[in-house]
Amino acid sequence: MKICVSAMSGSLDAKVSERFGRAPYFVIVESDDMSFVPALNAAESMQGGAGPEAVRQVAAQGAQVVLTGELGPNAKTAIAVAGIKGVTGVSGSITVRQAVEEYLSKK
Repeated sequence: MKICVSAMSGSLDAKVSERFGRAPYFVIVESDDMSFVPALNAAESMQGGAGPEAVRQVAAQGAQVVLTGELGPNAKTAIAVAGIKGVTGVSGSITVRQAVEEYLSKK
């Protein structure tokens, strides 16, 4: 399963970004082997519509789950339409790796 984590940089050791649409990076993690692909968030500096554009980007990467601190209302709608599971409340004090491991342990 591909899990997208909003992140401050493009690695498993990066801190989670608590803002999904304005996150600097998305780290797409393959849950089977923890391999990952970092992706710059092209929506980070958009004037408006960052959430839906960010969802479009992660959907194009094949993400089935998004882990983040917060999803704005437009991002929530776009995630639901895309069929992606959005998990909020992830703390910015933990790493991408910790967020994924925590999510998988609760599954």
